[in-house]
Amino acid sequence: MDTKNSPNPVAVLQSIQPFNYLGVDTLNKLAAELEYKTYPRGTYVFRQGESSKHILFLVAAGIAEVVITNEKGYETAMGLRRQHEFFGETVVLTDGVYPASVKAVDDLSCYLLARELLEELIQKHPEFSGFFSHILTERMRLLYEEIVAEQAYNAYSSVESSLFRKRIIDVMSSPVITCRPQDTISNIARIMKDNNISALIVVDEQQRPQGLITEKDIIEAIIISGTAHPDEITAARVMKPGIVQLPPDAYFNQALLAIAKHQVKQLAVVDRGQLIGIVTIMDLIKTRGTGTLVLTHDIETKTDLNGLCAASKEVDNVLNALVAEKAPVPQILEIMAEFHDRLTRRVIYLMELEMVSEGYGKPPASYCWVNMGSAGRREQTLRTDQDNAIIYADPPPGEEDTYARYFLMLGEKVVEGLANCGFVKCNGGVMASNPLWCRCISDWKKVAGEWISKRDPDNIRMLTILLDYRSIYGDLDLPRVLWDAIFDTINNSTAASHLLTQDDLKFRAPLSILGGFITEKSGPYKNQINLKASACLHIVNCIRIFAITSGITEASTFGRLKELIRLNVIKSDDAELIEAAYEALLMFRIRENLKKVKQGKPADNYINPYNLSKREQSILKDAFSAVNRLQKITSNTFSVFWLNYITR
Repeated sequence: MDTKNSPNPVAVLQSIQPFNYLGVDTLNKLAAELEYKTYPRGTYVFRQGESSKHILFLVAAGIAEVVITNEKGYETAMGLRRQHEFFGETVVLTDGVYPASVKAVDDLSCYLLARELLEELIQKHPEFSGFFSHILTERMRLLYEEIVAEQAYNAYSSVESSLFRKRIIDVMSSPVITCRPQDTISNIARIMKDNNISALIVVDEQQRPQGLITEKDIIEAIIISGTAHPDEITAARVMKPGIVQLPPDAYFNQALLAIAKHQVKQLAVVDRGQLIGIVTIMDLIKTRGTGTLVLTHDIETKTDLNGLCAASKEVDNVLNALVAEKAPVPQILEIMAEFHDRLTRRVIYLMELEMVSEGYGKPPASYCWVNMGSAGRREQTLRTDQDNAIIYADPPPGEEDTYARYFLMLGEKVVEGLANCGFVKCNGGVMASNPLWCRCISDWKKVAGEWISKRDPDNIRMLTILLDYRSIYGDLDLPRVLWDAIFDTINNSTAASHLLTQDDLKFRAPLSILGGFITEKSGPYKNQINLKASACLHIVNCIRIFAITSGITEASTFGRLKELIRLNVIKSDDAELIEAAYEALLMFRIRENLKKVKQGKPADNYINPYNLSKREQSILKDAFSAVNRLQKITSNTFSVFWLNYITR
């Protein structure tokens, strides 16, 4: 670095946020690596459209102007960067192009921070990385999209081609019941009632789709309009102007993914601009490939476990197809959770019938089956081990043993049925066939209180499992009662959140001080990383702590994040970074596990980072940095230092 006549680099760094978060030793080392450069007045540092120089420019002296050039070549000033500010941050971490030009207003001098040095700072210093959360998020999503786009269909899909060659013209409903923009909502409501449908496509005189109107839209219109009569409100005023369209020669999987990606329940089938049919979720789930793909409709009509076992195997093909077709991870999780939930509900229903046929009768009281772990969080893709429980209503005096025996037997039957359908039994016994996980509501409230209040490692482990529970079948009021009791106890136990935080902070994401991967040193997984245990669980644990202390009953990590943003518990920039990191980590897990299963190996969540491309390694490191960032935020919010003090 040429230091002649240059400002003191450490002093410059200390004057720029977030570099002022860094210690003196770090700043001294960093200063030795910086390049000093001057730009005469009127010269450009870089121009709009140029490729990224992978440099963060730190203004030591002078003023820089950010300008945008339009199509006619006219420049518009967008802002200034003065002494002790920086520029170039939008593309410093990417291979993109500069969205604007920067030129020197006065003689400008800058310290140049190379991308590699910036990445190292982000990975090693959570406080510093928090400032660049948005930049990290954008880079991670960009690289993620590039990698997903490169995934080859044949690498994952084992679905018979017959299903994916099925055209939606063979699946769609036709003719379509429609309405016109000028129709009133009272008339539309009558059409819906007469035809037992919940939505109508609005078309013009040429049968061209104009929008969609649902029962919910009608209700909202009546509420919002106040005094207006339903005969005075037209479809044009109420309808949603857009509807997802597909041509009749589109394939079945394209329709399935369109519904998932756009989060809609209906697709318009349009040929040469005209509506010729409609495809709904029910049309898709009733469709089967030539004897191979058994979807939701068939799951719900199976009358024995053998049929359900066959259906469960075919559900795996859906996962293969979703990954091959580049569906976003959140939508993959949503679709797979729906299939797994329906399988579980059907197993429970069949086992209830079996209890009756064997002379044990119907359930003696209301009860609820809950899933926990990845299934509870709607994050189970492959059918992994079971984590489930039964909550049943309090028995009358003297009937405690009778109720306990009945529900434990039902739990054993359901667990066995799920095992036959490919949901492996939990080695730790966290299943409704275990008396510890099959209790009446009063016992559940009591044991949950003990797990929260008593500082014991086993209690912490049990608590973290329980706090991901989600209702699957039965009386939904019972889980709500338990949540109320849990929140009351947590609110009265100042140590609960601290204990959970301390438990997670025992381990960190597998990044070294120098930003390299920390892998297994020996054994069968040498040079590999367990993505679930080393990274994903940290995100799950930390977000869970924020959720339960905020009274959030949502179990999924993505859902909890959305609620935490809504409640202003976590900053939106931080939440977006965490969400992007979690999505990337899950993408790697799903992809690697599917590869192993296809090779006849167990899905073990391990990955060798050195077998990844440079771009994939960058994503993984960014994701690990985000994990470290989240752990730091959690630690700062739920101070473990205070806990250590009071528990001495």
